[in-house]
Amino acid sequence: MNMLSLYLNIAFAAYFAAMIFYFANLFFKNKAISYLARLSIILGVLTLTIYIALRGLAAGRPPLSNMFESLVVFALAIGLTGIFIDLKYNLKNINALVSLMGLLSLGAASLLDKEIVPLMPALKSNWLTIHVLTCFVGYASLTVGFVTSLVLVFSKRSSEQLDTISYKMIAFGFLFLTLGIITGAVWANSAWGTYWSWDPKETWSLITWIVYAIYLHMRLRAGWRGKKAAWLSVIGFLAMLFTYFGVNYLLSGLHSYAS
Repeated sequence: MNMLSLYLNIAFAAYFAAMIFYFANLFFKNKAISYLARLSIILGVLTLTIYIALRGLAAGRPPLSNMFESLVVFALAIGLTGIFIDLKYNLKNINALVSLMGLLSLGAASLLDKEIVPLMPALKSNWLTIHVLTCFVGYASLTVGFVTSLVLVFSKRSSEQLDTISYKMIAFGFLFLTLGIITGAVWANSAWGTYWSWDPKETWSLITWIVYAIYLHMRLRAGWRGKKAAWLSVIGFLAMLFTYFGVNYLLSGLHSYAS
């Protein structure tokens, strides 16, 4: 096993341990278990950071060019957001699901080809790093917003705290989703000579943006709260998932290289 694989495996084990400890803490309410959960997710984030740095050095480029690399970055962004949620709100049920989402991202990555390949000409741009990182900061925040909304949907009673957290995470994620679309347009213009070409990825990014824009509008203007807003958050997350995964594998376009 080479060093890269070792760090990736440690990160996977750490995310798995975090998920187990967070779920265990829901039943046992033990400070030691809570501490182990937090320590595990921090370990997972640190080892993923090292893995991404080492892969970038080995490739001689930012490791952000294909589905495998993006899933690893996605897992890192989810882990960082989970640490923030744990430290600020100490909601173990939310962090159990956040850890699960990070674990699923790493699990999906493990099924893909890990070979380091040269960049396509269109990807040789500083905009690659800016665009991908802004998107995944947004995606991670929207994922936590989804998890919080999902808990709210299936709760017997509406929780004002969960509703507020979901809104804040979605608002933050929406900002970075917007920046991701803008930076992607600038990058597209430098690579293909046009800011917008109605490529499937661009179209579904816009659809996702519109769904979350409706969520924010209905919450701020129409006063939607609780489960009504949470369901709209779930719809937005499904649109985001299709933008991220479905488009790459089901629809051909300028972004097909990402698969």
